[in-house]
Amino acid sequence: MRQRAGSRAPWVLVVPAVLGLAFLVLPLAGLLIRAPWSTLLVRLAEPAVLEALRLSLVCATVATVVCLLLGVPLAWLLARVSFPGRRVVRALVTVPLVLPPVVGGVALLLVFGRRGLIGQWLESAFGVTLPFTTAGVVVAEAFVAMPFLVISVEGALRAADQRFEEAAATLGASRWTVFRRVTLPLIMPGVVAGAVLCWARALGEFGATITFAGNFPGTTRTMPLAVYLALETEPEAAIVLSLVLLAVSVIILASLRDRWVSGS
Repeated sequence: MRQRAGSRAPWVLVVPAVLGLAFLVLPLAGLLIRAPWSTLLVRLAEPAVLEALRLSLVCATVATVVCLLLGVPLAWLLARVSFPGRRVVRALVTVPLVLPPVVGGVALLLVFGRRGLIGQWLESAFGVTLPFTTAGVVVAEAFVAMPFLVISVEGALRAADQRFEEAAATLGASRWTVFRRVTLPLIMPGVVAGAVLCWARALGEFGATITFAGNFPGTTRTMPLAVYLALETEPEAAIVLSLVLLAVSVIILASLRDRWVSGS
């Protein structure tokens, strides 16, 4: 009797929980209900849609690779090395999570623009210009998405049992070997989870991209930008593009969820 009474959910929690679920699900259901299913395939086959989808997938993937190359060492530094100002560095890493994306785009322009702190040197020394290019899209997406990876990997590093690393070091393994053969396999579920979140965030990035890279067809017009443009002129096309983004995100997250949770 006690177990049955204890397992009964209180209404004071059930009601707001159901309302919260409805708040999250109903907008997605609205996309499915209002979608122009009769012309869906025709719209999806349009060259502009295919180009925007290809650009989004490529840029999000490259941005995720950049985040992995830079974010995993940064997470290791924050989790395993004590140095003055570590809390400040950790706070700075998480700033893009709360920073308005448009502000992030402006900040990128001030640094990597043609007259920016680094941009003017890149152009004069190497002839490289990042704003309003496909590379600029990757930079903008990596900027807003990297905190998701760093937070996930740092959490995995803090939760990992360091005794295995200490045992490997005792047996004569170098620091790089310990990291590559022991630490990385231990935290791989966290790395995968962070990479998935990073990729999904990069795929949906809008504000920093349009501010830093612009909205040029075939070069910087990703799917979110195409949705925004279509919403002003052709709402049904915006719904179709939104469905594509929703489907891609759900498929990726659903297919990888069990892997990053179980670590298998």
